Amino acid sequence: MGLQLIDIYRSPNIGVYMKGNDKVLLVPKGLAKTKLVKLSEGLGVPAVPTSVGESRLLGPLVAMNNKGVLVSRLAEQREMAEVGEATGMAVERLDSKFTAVGNLIAANDKFAIVSPVLDPRAVAQVKDVLGTEVERAPMREYYQVGALMVATNRGAAVYAGLDEEETARIGSLFGVEAVPTTVNRGVPFVASGMIANSKNAVVGTQTTGPELVFITRALSV
Repeated sequence: MGLQLIDIYRSPNIGVYMKGNDKVLLVPKGLAKTKLVKLSEGLGVPAVPTSVGESRLLGPLVAMNNKGVLVSRLAEQREMAEVGEATGMAVERLDSKFTAVGNLIAANDKFAIVSPVLDPRAVAQVKDVLGTEVERAPMREYYQVGALMVATNRGAAVYAGLDEEETARIGSLFGVEAVPTTVNRGVPFVASGMIANSKNAVVGTQTTGPELVFITRALSV
């Protein structure tokens, strides 16, 4: 199928607006039909328009794998019902004072790394809802581990500031090969410019040729 480049609202930061897995792609309400079709075909899943707390910034407000969905405490009940109906999975508000749950959790179906700012109660909820083993750890000097990594069941694109040993360890935990990369001409927060599942990935339009090579290798697409 091949990696696809796309923008959303004339922005290459597509990961800020969407969140997906192997079953569905959550997109902002009102997104142009042409974009919905391109995204759906690119990732091989239906695109489902929704919101979280009336916001279209779904990336930072949602964490998900193929087993469950965690949303920001800002999410309204009807929004959670929409997502639950579309995915057929459990949807829970993360029990945390922090609202950007997508920036604080990186997960595939085997493992999750979560930010050290999350307390033990929230960590236990991640383990329960996403059905994974969980580790609380920063990624070098950053606590926004969910923003610095995109993981699927086939691969992981991780923060380019990690050394070889750190990268290999993350790959081992997630059961995939992890590859350091940037997106959109050097942006280190790879989740901001990328949406991926086990079938394919779409990236922001500013992503360079060398970055595409690394991302393709990272995600095995």
